[in-house]
Amino acid sequence: MRIGVALPTDHTRLSAEANSVDTLIGEVRELADAGLTSAWFTQRFDHDAVTVAALAAREVPGIDVGTAIVPIYPRHPIAMSMQAQTAQAAGHGRFTLGVGMSIKSFVEEAYGIAPHPRIRHLREYLEVLRDLFENGSANLDGETLVARTPLPVNVPGARPRVPVLVAAAGEQTLRAAGELADGALPILSGPRTLAEYTVPAITRYAEAAGRPAPRIAAIVSGVVTADVAGARARAEKNMGYYGTIPSYRAALDREGVGHPADLVAIGDEELLADQVAAYFESGVTELVYTQTAIGSAEDERRTWKLLGELASRHRHGPTGTGQAPAPGTGAS
Repeated sequence: MRIGVALPTDHTRLSAEANSVDTLIGEVRELADAGLTSAWFTQRFDHDAVTVAALAAREVPGIDVGTAIVPIYPRHPIAMSMQAQTAQAAGHGRFTLGVGMSIKSFVEEAYGIAPHPRIRHLREYLEVLRDLFENGSANLDGETLVARTPLPVNVPGARPRVPVLVAAAGEQTLRAAGELADGALPILSGPRTLAEYTVPAITRYAEAAGRPAPRIAAIVSGVVTADVAGARARAEKNMGYYGTIPSYRAALDREGVGHPADLVAIGDEELLADQVAAYFESGVTELVYTQTAIGSAEDERRTWKLLGELASRHRHGPTGTGQAPAPGTGAS
């Protein structure tokens, strides 16, 4: 059973630290000590997630690292490949690259560009990454991007090949993840949606493309706390906006929930353990926890401790292989 936590868990708290990189690496040590199998880094407009993942992998042995997620805008896939392979070499094979399209309005406002046709660009981007990681070169003159490698792109020590997961909720992103990547990071998808829609869809696309069984690292939320009302209010504030995004709204509607916070497990250890079991029974291969900071600092450490115990209790094989159990085997 592979369970990780997305960092930082609280951007406001992190911004008050004297050195955010030191703080994040310290939290990765805590996750490793608690028995968690992975630490994932989100990308905003402050620290660089791939760089921090590389540093964490170098400094903290025994835990896998990844990004969840790095937007494909504005980074060219060749530049992304350079960073990802460097992180893989730094961690001796413990890095996973999680990418996504980000929110259209963020891209337009931040970079002053109107994104290309989004799914076409995602597919071409993933095609280039696959060629770079598998073949060491790229030569694409596409509809949305050009990628040619006049010099070698291989980074010695970046083995195994960098696995790529795609933030996905709807049919088109799941298809891209199944056909062109190693799996998906489903967002705002509950256990029923995963079991009845997400897992079958991406598995079907991967099989049709002749790809291995996909990794499915579901992004989920929960915290162990006695302050249920306060934590719920903070979750609603943090997550409310995402319920207005069409692809996420569709995922919530499939699950039959009204607000994104309805998917958050807020309560005692038994409630969180039941959530973990329900998600693994849905067929995912691993979990990435968010919203663990909506309680107190003590609550967050209790949450990490429980998740680490659950992961250790059902550990499948060694970490650091860049691979995960096939769908449906993660909860035995």
